[in-house]
This record gives sequence, structure tokens and C-alpha cells, in this order.
Amino acid sequence: MTMDRSAAEATAVEPAPENLPSSVRRSIFLYLGILIVLLAFGGPSGGLIDVPISFFLKNRLHLEAHEVARFRLITSIPLYLSFVFGFIRDVWNPLGMRDRGFMLVFGSISALLYLGFAFVPMSYSMLLVAIIVLTTSFLFVASAQNGLTSTIGQQHAMTGRISAAWNVFASIPTVATLLIGGWLSNLLEAHNDDSAARILFLAGAAIMAAVSLFALWKPRDVFAHVRAERRPQVHPVDDIRRLLGHWPIYPALLIWFLWNFAPGSATPLQYHLQNTLHATDAQWGQWNAIFAASFVPTFIVYGILCRSYPLRTLLWWGTVIAVPQMVPLLFIDSVTGALFAAIPIGLMGGVSSAAYIDLIIRSCPTGLQGTTLMMSSSLYFVVSRFGDVLGTTLYDHYGGFTVCVVAITLVYALILPTLLLVPKSLIATADGQAAERLDQA
Repeated sequence: MTMDRSAAEATAVEPAPENLPSSVRRSIFLYLGILIVLLAFGGPSGGLIDVPISFFLKNRLHLEAHEVARFRLITSIPLYLSFVFGFIRDVWNPLGMRDRGFMLVFGSISALLYLGFAFVPMSYSMLLVAIIVLTTSFLFVASAQNGLTSTIGQQHAMTGRISAAWNVFASIPTVATLLIGGWLSNLLEAHNDDSAARILFLAGAAIMAAVSLFALWKPRDVFAHVRAERRPQVHPVDDIRRLLGHWPIYPALLIWFLWNFAPGSATPLQYHLQNTLHATDAQWGQWNAIFAASFVPTFIVYGILCRSYPLRTLLWWGTVIAVPQMVPLLFIDSVTGALFAAIPIGLMGGVSSAAYIDLIIRSCPTGLQGTTLMMSSSLYFVVSRFGDVLGTTLYDHYGGFTVCVVAITLVYALILPTLLLVPKSLIATADGQAAERLDQA
């Protein structure tokens, strides 16, 4: 009893949400947007180098679908432990700069690692090591961005707008890297393996160097409105107990698990489009780019709707629309048809994606936003990678992509009953409603 009381006293009291002026919110969105874009370009598990690496494995090393999936499974080991990096972010304050300290220190380390691997002879084993080491360093920076973004959303009752902006900004580099990645893969075919890898890693070094420089900027509109929520007297074990005993995170993460499992939406889809429909590397990149870009209009719609409708309404309707998301692929028999189908497929997933992230941010226990958001990241990579392995097994065993579409649709349908587990009070309000009520009182 005494230990629990001291832990509670050591944890900062959560103040009421503050309704920020529009000019301050715009500054916050600009700052976070630049950071999100830079990290989305520089991440070794996505970013600029991910698509060319997938083609490198398929075209140069001639790996089968299940072998590519296995490579991704192994290189994602640090990603499965993302929550550890998030917890370190919540309890450590490097250089006394908090999130900026993580960006400065580990942005620089990531840039140096990229630079070092650029001049190492590249093979399957070396590529495996490079991605694992780079991902480990990068996750410290990603945890700072995740924690800062979610903390701002919670503290100012703008989780919906933060979710919408986060998704829109993340989509910009996603679309660009998919388009550039396919084009870059074709361009690098003219180079030998070492030269091709060197170009990719040098690009990663430049981006992460830009991240470390960005950390030197401390705009007042952003950081003057971020309150410290955790005091150093709190023992990390007490934080872990508080996290594990916080019920709202469980249904939120279960929904996120189901949404990202999607068996067959990665490697089997690539092999289906390229081997069955005879799509080129560039066209595979184009399909993914169109798919990702098509989320953006509904992300923007979510940013508007979240101010007028409670999260409960947006969760239910977004999920209903998203359940049959992959069904259009059953009626496609050409690359052109697949490219057109990517538009409605993307549009159908935007509201649900934004609503699920909104829910996760609302579910975070105070002072442990980094841990919770990086836990969702861990979950994403675990379920998506293992979903990819299951999808390739179904694809290889049944000799077609139809079984993957059926499996994805059934998994998405399970989200609907899971919504009943979410605490009603957590999703009863629209975005900003709590802060507006306090202003009017």
C-alpha cells in the first residue's frame, strides 16, 4: 500500500486538456509533419530503401516468395521489440533535451551506420545484419516522434486531428518512396550489387543526418505547450505495473492487431501482380503508391468529421466500410485493372485507420505515451510479418490469391465485435470536446 501511494504521488497529476489557438496548432502540425516525413523517408524497414531491397532479394538473389517473407521476418526482430524503445523514451532524458535528445543522438548514430554500411561488400548475410543494426538505432528516434506526437494529442484533446495529420504526412513519403523505389530499382539494375547498395545507404545517411540537425530546432509553439507527465522519482517497475493494469489499451491494441494481420497483403500480392498479371517492378511500386495515396482523402475527411462526431460513431462506420476492402481484387485480371482497383481499396481504409490510431492515443496511460505507441508499432510488425508468412503459405498451398482475400476479409470482420470491448467513456466525445467544455465553463 505504501509503495503504491508513493508511486502515485511521484507521478505528475494530469491537468485538464488545453484548447490551443489555431495558429499554435498549425505550428505544431508543421513541426510534426516535417519530422514524420523525414523519418518515413529514412526508416530502414520502410523508407526509401525498402522497395529496392525487396526487388534486390527477388530479382538479384532470386528468392522465392516464402524466402523474401522469411528475410523480412528476421530483419524485423528489433521492430517486434519497439515497445522497449518506447519505454526507454518515457523514462530517459538524453542530454536533458527529452525527445529532441533522442533525435539528435540517435539520428547522428543512424547516419553514421548508414554511411559505414554503404562501403561494405553486400551479400544476403550482410544485408540482413545491416537492416537489423540500422533498425535498432532508428527505433530510438521513432520512439521520440511517436511519444511526442501522442503526448501533444492527449494533452490538448486533439487526438483525432493529430491522427489525421499524422497519417496524411506519413502518406506523402510513403507514396513518394513507392514510386521512387520501383524506379530506383530499375535504375540500379545497371549497377553491380555493391554499387547499388551503396547508393541506397548513402541516401539513408543523408536523411538521418537531416533528422539530427532538425533536432536542434526548438519552436516555442510546440514545446512550450508540452508538459512533463512523469517525475524521476517514479520507479520503472511501477510504470510497468501501471501500464499492465490500464484496461483501455487492451481492446485498442487487439483492434490494431486484427487490422494489420491481413494475411497475403504484402509478398503474396506482389507475386500475384508480377507473376500472374505480369506487372513490372515499377508497376508494383505504382500499385502501392496509388493504394497509399488513396487513403489521404479519407484521412482528411476524418480530420473534419472527428470534430463533429464522437469517436464511437467513426469507429463503427469506418470498420463497416473497411471490412470488404480487399474484395475488389477478386475481380481483377489485368495490371491496369489492379491499378484502378487500388483507388477504392485505399479509400475504404482511411477512416478506420485514422480512427484506430485516434483510439490508441486516447488509450495511452499518462506519461507512457511512447511505450504505448511503440507497443502498437511492435504489434504492427509482429502481426504483419507473421500474417505475411501465413499469407504466403496460403498462396503457395492453394495456388492463388483468392484464399488470401477471403482470409483478410474474415479477420477484418472480427474487429466489429471487438469494438464492444472499448470503454464507452473513452470514445463518447468528439475531438476537442473536453477542452471546449472547460473553456465554456
